[in-house]
Amino acid sequence: AREVSLMKATGKLATERRYGAGGNASAHTGGVMSARKLEETEELKHAKVDKSLSKAIMQARTAKKMTQKELATAINEKPQVVGEYESGKAIPNPQIISKLERKLGCKLPRPGKKPAAKKTGGATTGGVGARGPPR
Repeated sequence: AREVSLMKATGKLATERRYGAGGNASAHTGGVMSARKLEETEELKHAKVDKSLSKAIMQARTAKKMTQKELATAINEKPQVVGEYESGKAIPNPQIISKLERKLGCKLPRPGKKPAAKKTGGATTGGVGARGPPR
């Protein structure tokens, strides 16, 4: 060991440090979070049910004197689904929301639909129709 360190010091022996070689560190340590991981966690968040929707479902259900289980059975879903919608933890599904609307007999506030910009009458597509440019 002494000879090796002496040879390193004099420059007769060169060592290369390989990327990722050696060490007993796990790849899953939670110490340092890479920039890429940080980016991913911010971008990949699911849209949750809006509070106005969950409140509307709850009010409509109680007005009909139904339990979560009864409502779930009526729309062929699990009781947990109705519970998640009412607590605001569910990922909004337009099919389930329309089932709830039909069963509860009222319109529910739809999530994620922003008011569309009104189209101006003078704008044209420049000769490009719905099927593409003319041939």
